[in-house]
Amino acid sequence: MAQHSWGTTFSGRSPATLSEPAPGHRLLSLDIVLALLALTGGLRVLYLAAPDPALPAEAANVAHAYALGHLTPFTDAGGAGVSPFGWWQLSAYTMVSDAFGRSATALAAVRETTLVAALIGVVLLWVLARRLGLTRWASAAAVLLLAASPLALGLQRLVVVEHLAVVWALGALVLVTRPDARIRHDILAAVCLLAAVLTSPLALFFLPAAGWLLVRRAPVRAALVAVLLNLGLGIAFGPAAGLLRPHLAAAGRPTVADWVALDPAWAVLSTVALVAALAVTSLRPFAVSGLLLVAALAVPGVPDTAVLALLLPVTPLLLAGVVQAVTRQRAPAHRWETKRGPGVALAAVVLIAMVAAGWVYGYPALRPSTDRGGPMADAQEWLRANASGSRVLVDDAAWAELAKAGWPTGMLVAPAACAAACPPAEWAVFADDATDLRHRYPALEAAFDDSGATAVFGTGDRRVTVSRLGLPPVDPAAPSESSARAHAGEALQASARISFAPDAAAELRAGRVDPRLIATIAALAALGPVRVAAFPEVPGEDPAGQPRRRVLLTGGEDGAAAFYTGQRDLFRPSSVVRTGAGVLVTYPLFAPPGLLVPFSSP
Repeated sequence: MAQHSWGTTFSGRSPATLSEPAPGHRLLSLDIVLALLALTGGLRVLYLAAPDPALPAEAANVAHAYALGHLTPFTDAGGAGVSPFGWWQLSAYTMVSDAFGRSATALAAVRETTLVAALIGVVLLWVLARRLGLTRWASAAAVLLLAASPLALGLQRLVVVEHLAVVWALGALVLVTRPDARIRHDILAAVCLLAAVLTSPLALFFLPAAGWLLVRRAPVRAALVAVLLNLGLGIAFGPAAGLLRPHLAAAGRPTVADWVALDPAWAVLSTVALVAALAVTSLRPFAVSGLLLVAALAVPGVPDTAVLALLLPVTPLLLAGVVQAVTRQRAPAHRWETKRGPGVALAAVVLIAMVAAGWVYGYPALRPSTDRGGPMADAQEWLRANASGSRVLVDDAAWAELAKAGWPTGMLVAPAACAAACPPAEWAVFADDATDLRHRYPALEAAFDDSGATAVFGTGDRRVTVSRLGLPPVDPAAPSESSARAHAGEALQASARISFAPDAAAELRAGRVDPRLIATIAALAALGPVRVAAFPEVPGEDPAGQPRRRVLLTGGEDGAAAFYTGQRDLFRPSSVVRTGAGVLVTYPLFAPPGLLVPFSSP
């Protein structure tokens, strides 16, 4: 393969001797970039709420961004890494753009920052490709691979600071490859590299590429950049370490295998491009940095998602550059069609087929969702209706969402506050079952003694459980409340003065109706005939095993509404609402024990 020096483009001409592009060519380049930006942004908006793959550390980054923007303290549960400079960037965007005020959830607000970072990265990748001598169409192909890959779509929607770090790194490389770079450009490149490393320590792997390019162009300038960078890192990791020093997140899921499953062709083509680019002089610095990033995947404790976030823009650039170098070498100076033309065309077809096959599987696997809230939003609404003003023990994800919804942050207890003993709390909201957190913080485990699940939203890994803390201990000798409700329900159903819809009767026989409803319906039947249309579920309570505490009554609605409005003490409903379907009566949570006394059917 022909060697190309950094000082020449793939066309073989020095950048300094290239004539100014014609206005028509500039407009064509602008049209291509705008089209690629539209594709990049559109696809990422579509898949912004895709549920999987999920990253546990994402919730902590969202919470830190919210806390910084609202000047409130927050300490995450650990394992999410530390990036003060990255969190400030996330917070700055959400404040300037009012993302928290515009978005349905805190997660969506901060994910918007990563979408903007992806758009900036597309522009920088295009400029970098052009400065390395790639043609417009080769540059467009590199950006297209990044813009439309299912792996990139899944990864770039997550709130990880590496998406910000790679933008800084690309900005530095764009400045370094500037043909007429002056000293101010090199100083600005040093600042960008420093910002990249302060955002994520893994950005250090871009230093070999930047240094290599600088030494080729101007060794003295390279020394200046090295001095400035080392000075900045010395301050950031020395006197200012408490404020600026970043730490990587803990390794965990998703793994490389999880991501590669979305786009297997990306893994194959990236491997080929990283190795083949070593034979192209102008691409060699980028190949070395890319291979160092790949090697980091083998280091225990390094998060795979973070490494891949930095590697994403590198391999499409190398692949497009290698393909262009190969085709330029095979093609004669003034003629594309040669005896080897069919072989090149076949290779291109195979390449496109590999990418298409991977994307046919990858796009459905992401499962775009129109539900921008999800189970956490449902849990938030339930808490607002049933536990407003209470102190709540929450995980990192619930902290950000409840704080964004207006819950006083002083009434939210994060797991990190349970290092010694948990502050008193009435409720707990945790994603999944919080087993790891409860093992990490023994005081948190103690807080869950005498607790019970009150509402459950979502399923599987997306499940959110709302628990009531400090419940009275269960007396093992006491009769089963469920069996008492079932027995009383059968007696109530035998009444000739009460008619039940089939679904309502089934709930009653199964013992899934609140005893206050059973007792009051029996009393109401003594005043006149009663028709029960349904015992509507309060969302989230059925999966937690809570009895139905709502009833929809039809017929004699004026009398039913007056009857329930006049109830006092234990039998007073939380609401009595006239609806188009009838009277909807709702009782508060947790009926007192012992309400079901024997009664005769009317």
